[in-house]
Amino acid sequence: MKRTFTIGTRGSDLALWQSNYVKGRFEASFPNAQFELKIITTTGDRMLDTPLSKIGDKGLFTRQIESQLLNGDIDFAVHSLKDLQTAQPAGLTVAAVCERERPNDAFISRNFATVDDLPHGAKVATGSLRRRSQLLHYRPDLRIEEIRGNVPTRIKKFEESDLDAMILAFAGLERLGLAAHIRQVIPFEIMLPAVGQGAVAIETRADDPDSIAVAEKIDHYETHVCIEAERAFLRRLEGGCQVPIGALAQMENDHIRINGLVGSLDGTIVYRELMTGTADEPSSLGIKLAEALIANGALELLAQSRADAEMVPESVI
Repeated sequence: MKRTFTIGTRGSDLALWQSNYVKGRFEASFPNAQFELKIITTTGDRMLDTPLSKIGDKGLFTRQIESQLLNGDIDFAVHSLKDLQTAQPAGLTVAAVCERERPNDAFISRNFATVDDLPHGAKVATGSLRRRSQLLHYRPDLRIEEIRGNVPTRIKKFEESDLDAMILAFAGLERLGLAAHIRQVIPFEIMLPAVGQGAVAIETRADDPDSIAVAEKIDHYETHVCIEAERAFLRRLEGGCQVPIGALAQMENDHIRINGLVGSLDGTIVYRELMTGTADEPSSLGIKLAEALIANGALELLAQSRADAEMVPESVI
């Protein structure tokens, strides 16, 4: 008799793409097992008329799924890795990370080809404080508008608005077959991604060896190691979606090159550092990078950014 494993997921188009991708990989590796999806609604799915920075970031898109995982109602939780809390809840582990899609942010516009082409005072939509900070650092003349919703919803809202541009993750657009909307893949020199952006995490109970063994079969070592460095960086800075933090780790031979930044909400101040270290100690490298930024005043800057985030207008497109 086949064993049945249940995969917990959000119900958005992108979440279902991710969970179906994982399900397909599992089925190919374990043809004698059965895998089914269970859709679970999270806090972030319900509160679509409030800026993310005002809701709080402790498991906004993961808590309800993780609760069912801990209770044994599901065997796996599939998440966009950037949605995970900085520290795993007790009893849970990230057993695998799928190969990362291109982690850049993407520029969407009807009339302009790049961020540089936007006219003075152009209106740009994003729901991310990280993107807000970096955009304003690069183009302080821009007007930033808050937008919420899943990827297709945001595109629909944009098309019906008078906005000049919108910023979304390249990975979500590519995975949903919406890459035709992209006018520019934004270079990392202009905008570093969120920690884990473009990667898919598979979470299991730490005491469930069967599920861990299944997940590990599709783990992508290079992505997993880079993610460990990025998450250690974020953890040391005690960051989340309420503060502007970006990071990108990339593997080069047996070394990791990690770039990280913290910024003010208005973009006037950005601290950015680059470090390289061995791949066998990714967490140590991430912490070392965070410490370098802390020495420059990153914690004080993030504290001010948290306070400033309270002043972000309530209006959401």
